[in-house]
Amino acid sequence: MKEIGGYFGLEQFVDNEYYKDLIRLNTGRNALLYILKAKNIQKIYIPYYLCDSISNMLKMHDYNYEYYHIDAEFNPIFNKSLGLNESIFIVNYYGQLTIEKIKNFKSLYKNVIVDNTHAFFQKPVEEIDTIYSCRKFFGVPDGAYVSTDSILHEELKIDISKGRMDHILGRYEGIASEYYSDFKKNDEMFKTIPLKYMSKLTRNLLGAIDYEKVKSIRDKNFAYLDDRLGEINRLNLIKPEGSFAYPFYSESSVELRKRLIEKKIYIPTLWPNVLEDMPKDSNEYDYVANILPLPCDQRYEVEDMRRVIKNIKVLL
Repeated sequence: MKEIGGYFGLEQFVDNEYYKDLIRLNTGRNALLYILKAKNIQKIYIPYYLCDSISNMLKMHDYNYEYYHIDAEFNPIFNKSLGLNESIFIVNYYGQLTIEKIKNFKSLYKNVIVDNTHAFFQKPVEEIDTIYSCRKFFGVPDGAYVSTDSILHEELKIDISKGRMDHILGRYEGIASEYYSDFKKNDEMFKTIPLKYMSKLTRNLLGAIDYEKVKSIRDKNFAYLDDRLGEINRLNLIKPEGSFAYPFYSESSVELRKRLIEKKIYIPTLWPNVLEDMPKDSNEYDYVANILPLPCDQRYEVEDMRRVIKNIKVLL
């Protein structure tokens, strides 16, 4: 029975989701699981250059999988023919895979799943299964979208996110370092969260975002960094829409990351599991060790980018 009266809860925000017509789920790894189940995929090929959350999820659900390598431009090195119930999982690293490239992969491999976790603003290509993760781009506790022509005929529950907000609310009114342990604890929870639909809370928050403003700020900051660091960045980059981060390759990355932390500039190491799993002479090891994903998102202005650039150039 609906409650009437009493204290107020969170307001219902405007309904302004970026992907209103896609399937709403609770996490990125579960978005992949949704596609595997809906399409009856029995074997999937995944890149070595990837967070172990995906391989752990595949093990947990008894999926058969194999790894493949990527080249220096983040393209898959893959020459196998896929069977009817097989697929290749292609990651759009830092939004560096254009729509034309993705269409070409589809014509080459047929059964393709694209991971746009790093490319939220790159629209899905028709007839290509695509997944998106919301918390990599916005201050939400969870959330993912799936673009697919297949529907999973299972009854899914709606997730509940109220217990995953501590680090987000804490950072909003405090500083990130005070709530980092809450962030890590929240991250650990995702390892075992079952496949569910997106929570009402997350969907409400996503509806209140000014997406065009977010995209514009990210584009401006990425362009500013590339203008001033591009000549010393070993990566030959395209400018993606609403970029995830600016990937700056430096062989002094270990020292740079340490010194930048001292200046309260926090640069993550993406997919550290690769450093344990891959040989030091592999392209995957090299990229995890030496690519600094410099923040260039909607929280920052050009003045913040100047500070990042100044500290990098001084240290180099």
